[in-house]
Amino acid sequence: MIKLFLTDVDGCLTDGGMYYTAEGDAMKRFCVYDGMGMVRLQQAGIPCGILTSENSPIVKARAEKLKLQYLYLGVGSRVNPNCLTKLQAAQEICQELDISLEEVCYVGDDVNDVELLTKVGHPCCPPNARPEVLAVPGIHVLKTPGGQGAVREIADRILEGRE
Repeated sequence: MIKLFLTDVDGCLTDGGMYYTAEGDAMKRFCVYDGMGMVRLQQAGIPCGILTSENSPIVKARAEKLKLQYLYLGVGSRVNPNCLTKLQAAQEICQELDISLEEVCYVGDDVNDVELLTKVGHPCCPPNARPEVLAVPGIHVLKTPGGQGAVREIADRILEGRE
């Protein structure tokens, strides 16, 4: 049974594109279906969180809007080896909730997600994930691309399994 839902951002909650204004302001496009999926999971008693290597105020604002219980910014970065890995962040949350990684669903799409995807009980990725992610043993490849409702797809499946 899934007791915690975690996801990466770029390529999972977004299409992976980086958008910039002429003034250099960054923007991200989020899919409302994904947001509703995470809201519905939380309403069903499944805590949700974001683990991302970026330290983005945009992601923080999205997490606050969705009232996510967990937000780890700047984790799993290959640029900063002194930060927590995504696995370490997930282990912290599991310890707080007194659950195992086997009870976690994680959606990831790139090489910095592979370590965590190989340890959780319910690894998932969008179909546009990197080949290293698609090769993770036992990974559930979603039908919906990242940023277009991939997170909603797995959220709905989780909720259907609980009813």
